[in-house]
Amino acid sequence: MNFVAWMIVTCEIMFWIVIVLGLVTRYVFKLNRLGIFLLALTPVIDLILLIITGIDLYLGATATQAHAIAGVYIGVSIAFGKSMIQWADQRFQYYVTKQGAKPAKRFGMEHAKHYMKGWLRHVIAYLIGAGLLAAMIYLINDPTRTEALSGMIKIWSIVLSIDLIITISYFIWPKKAKNRAG
Repeated sequence: MNFVAWMIVTCEIMFWIVIVLGLVTRYVFKLNRLGIFLLALTPVIDLILLIITGIDLYLGATATQAHAIAGVYIGVSIAFGKSMIQWADQRFQYYVTKQGAKPAKRFGMEHAKHYMKGWLRHVIAYLIGAGLLAAMIYLINDPTRTEALSGMIKIWSIVLSIDLIITISYFIWPKKAKNRAG
């Protein structure tokens, strides 16, 4: 595995470590400001990955799937970061500190609308990530070195389309609550 691939793994691990540290600091140690500060550091991790990927390509590396995934990771992290932190925050409060409301399960149109919001975040992630990949393709200006980047844009476009089909399906066939007989 190359350096950029290791950095993606490291950044993903650091993302969740910073979130857990922020939540523990906020709820267990009751240091709300420090906890929020730690949670606010998550975009810094994205910036570090972006800089490392850019430098590697600038120094002449041929783009690999790892470089392409870095663009995807940054887009997803920016678009979904806040909602992922809120998701973790709610579950931490309920399951760890035994405070807060139990995370609700969604069904029917509520689930469909929630999934639609997730798809819209996916569109934002796509615009950011594919934009970064397109910018790298433009700046490198060598199709032989950027084939993995353009390939990732194509794959991600297909994934985004499939996600739209799934989103629409929830409006046509709403998710039903599981029957708990017994």
